[in-house]
Amino acid sequence: MIQRMIGAALLRTGTYEEVESDTSATLQAMLVVVVVSLASGVGNVGVGGFMALVFGVLASLAGWSFWAWITYFVGTKILSTPETHANWGQLARTLGYAQTPGLFKVFGFLPGIGPVIFFLASIWQLVAAVVAIRQALDYTSTWRAIPVAGIGFIGFAVVTGIVMVIFVSPDIPGG
Repeated sequence: MIQRMIGAALLRTGTYEEVESDTSATLQAMLVVVVVSLASGVGNVGVGGFMALVFGVLASLAGWSFWAWITYFVGTKILSTPETHANWGQLARTLGYAQTPGLFKVFGFLPGIGPVIFFLASIWQLVAAVVAIRQALDYTSTWRAIPVAGIGFIGFAVVTGIVMVIFVSPDIPGG
């Protein structure tokens, strides 16, 4: 698992192909999402305490599975190519491992440089997600994977925002 995480962080396409085809790696991908979520929580220490950390892990797992679903839908139904053959599990595994660079978010609490590290790790995660999507959807071009990642992320962000307003906002009308 550690070798796969390193390969994913280094954007090695072979690693993403390996993870895509290993149906037993879904639990590993889920573990990567949990560990990265914990690292992000530590990097944001003082933002919300223990309950925020627990909520963050649960939200990360839900977000990961939803992003994999919406990316699967967009990539296989809307922006597919004749070569596109994928299922939700393949996208979930590759997108899970693509979160690996987020481990660096653990340094987000460092004064001055922490926010920069946090930001760069987020960009690295996005680039890794594009590679993961390209490999999982069998695209021959990264340019095809970019809009799939973007549309998938926008859909994820909209749904996440709605959920946050409904379940987290104290100013819910009639609440």
